[in-house]
Amino acid sequence: MAESKKRIQELTKAELEIMQVIWNIDREFVIRDIHELLPDPKPAYSTVSTIVRILDTKGFLTHKTYGHSNVYSAAVSKDDYTESFMHGVLNSFFGGSVSGLVSYFSSRKSISVQETDEILKILNDDKK
Repeated sequence: MAESKKRIQELTKAELEIMQVIWNIDREFVIRDIHELLPDPKPAYSTVSTIVRILDTKGFLTHKTYGHSNVYSAAVSKDDYTESFMHGVLNSFFGGSVSGLVSYFSSRKSISVQETDEILKILNDDKK
């Protein structure tokens, strides 16, 4: 992520759950679309509506009004949010060090040999 880019605000757990559904929809939507796609037990429709309005206010969504209905679309892509979030984690917890991040997971035995091979392949492919 370019340093000149404004850091995207972090989402709450509930906001992220709604945004995950929105990113998967990948088109304009109404609140009912999101509510129907949420896993059971579903939050109340009014809760989803409130979270969507908050996401709109925070700039994660845009909307068009048709009569008394709003049609929404994502204003922040999943890739942009992920990049901003991970950049924040990397800087906040690992001083910007990717090796520090990998070392953290490796020391906790969270990285399998297969995953290590995949990481090395990614790094080697990026160098080409």
